[in-house]
Amino acid sequence: MKPLQYTRAQALPALLAQRIVILDGAMGTMIQRFKLSEEQYRGEGYAGPGSVGDRFKDFHKHVKGNNELLSLTRPDVIRDIHESYLAAGADLIETNTFGATSIAQADYDMANLAREMNLQSAKIARAACDKFSTPEKPRYVVGTLGPTPKTASISPDVNDPGARNVSFEALRAAYYEQVEALVEGGADVLMVETIFDTLNAKAALFAIDEFFDHSGERLPLIISGTVTDASGRILSGQTVTAFWHSVRHARPLAIGLNCALGAALMRPYIQELHRVAGDTFISCYPNAGLPNPMSDTGFDETPDVTARLLREFAAEGLVNIVGGCCGTTPEHIGAIREAVAPLAARTLQRDFFYKEAA
Repeated sequence: MKPLQYTRAQALPALLAQRIVILDGAMGTMIQRFKLSEEQYRGEGYAGPGSVGDRFKDFHKHVKGNNELLSLTRPDVIRDIHESYLAAGADLIETNTFGATSIAQADYDMANLAREMNLQSAKIARAACDKFSTPEKPRYVVGTLGPTPKTASISPDVNDPGARNVSFEALRAAYYEQVEALVEGGADVLMVETIFDTLNAKAALFAIDEFFDHSGERLPLIISGTVTDASGRILSGQTVTAFWHSVRHARPLAIGLNCALGAALMRPYIQELHRVAGDTFISCYPNAGLPNPMSDTGFDETPDVTARLLREFAAEGLVNIVGGCCGTTPEHIGAIREAVAPLAARTLQRDFFYKEAA
């Protein structure tokens, strides 16, 4: 099988083969540190570059908690978070677009703003990465596609197993709009993340491939699932191995897991991915342990604990990309970077797919 010819981030595959690459940490955790009010979410009090003035002052719904809106109303907050992670040593910066699909934004009656949110989020991340990039240490913008609040595989009605609250076509259209804006805004990489429903992910992957065909672009792709409990399955019922076989046709640069479990509980599932995805790079960005509402970040693990656990993954030769999900901060990312820096990246097994099939 011929290697994919990327139109952006062409140097990233070689970088992943050379060393462990650092992904940033949680966006939501960092936003919570700013303790923004409803009015500040609407843009009140900010008159800097990109200010929207009174545009959302009288919006008819509460918007506090709509973190993706901040890319429009408080670009300074999102920029500062990106730059904090870059200063901590992150190579890959995720756009503030986890919930920036028209489907997710419909909860706020802001579906019509999805494209603008993605475009501006990518531009903010692009500017931050360009500020910190050097020839020796390039930084990459990862356009993030979240799972949406809806599931195409599971009925929302226990009395009607065939019921669905979203269709594959609706997901495809929403993801296509998102991908188009992210790439226009300057994304280097695309990542379908926190996948709890493989059918939702397939809609995203279909939209991405469709965009590649229409645009002539071809960006590296990362796919990251989430194991929701000790069953070792994602919410729609697949084991990690089954999940990989369901998405490997997309030929991702990396496959991995994030969120849900802390690193300690995630380890056997990363080991499983390592065994079955021998010809693909592996990513891992766990939560900072399990939720703890008494903690400053809402999660238990301090930077040294998360860093020690991910160092063990690296020492075992399991990972190529590491970072943090919920509860992680620039302090976590800095500690992770220092912990894994002396260790070698996981090596690929060329032609693994064909040997496995034989």
